[in-house]
Amino acid sequence: MSTRLIFGFHAITAKLRHDPEAVREILIDASRREKGDKRVQDLLRYVERCGVRLSLMDGRRLDAMLPGARHQGVMARLEGGRKAVFIDDVLDTLETPPFLLALDGVTDPRNLGACLRVADGAGVHAVIAPRDRAVGLTEVAIKVASGAAESVPYITVTNLARTLRELKERDIHVIGATGEAPQSLYAAQWPAATVWVLGAEGKGVRRLVLETCDQRVHIPMRGGTESLNVAVAAGVCLFEAVRRSEGG
Repeated sequence: MSTRLIFGFHAITAKLRHDPEAVREILIDASRREKGDKRVQDLLRYVERCGVRLSLMDGRRLDAMLPGARHQGVMARLEGGRKAVFIDDVLDTLETPPFLLALDGVTDPRNLGACLRVADGAGVHAVIAPRDRAVGLTEVAIKVASGAAESVPYITVTNLARTLRELKERDIHVIGATGEAPQSLYAAQWPAATVWVLGAEGKGVRRLVLETCDQRVHIPMRGGTESLNVAVAAGVCLFEAVRRSEGG
């Protein structure tokens, strides 16, 4: 069976919490354990609890396994590829109104990872992205996500506009964030069941995708900057939605 590597303390700890059966082996820089590193000790307790095989090795070997990765001295070898998740799998299990994030054209793995982390913090049920013209869950995206790649379903679809139309048929309100929208985020109103659509910095959300939106809003910019990084914009929109849902 094929294997894949993930790295970083948050990503590995999240995997051990949510899907320990998929973890074949934990690889740790031996020097970090010898120094009594607290983060390593905490991780080792999870490893022991889950009964996962542990391998100590020289840090240079870890560097060679994923050149350029900031692995923090820890990696995990997982069985097989990532399991495919479908939007119906998520929606059919929800007991609360759907709260979704759709990303259109995000090609930078760091931006994707940051968006996943924001989505996790806001309690988003799933992140949706097109299969083409998008970065996908690379090792870098998973690392930047700090564990959120394992806790927030990341769903890729063939046609994002069509998927949004299907969500509308399930009474999920589609909101597009775009600088050209006439209505401010803070003046707008929306229902509880929503999918927020954001595009990559610079290009924004594609026209055909925007046309599927029930509503468009912009984030007011007070300075000379015309737009925000997509992860920052996602944080502004999603946490405004959270604030309202909690009666803030």
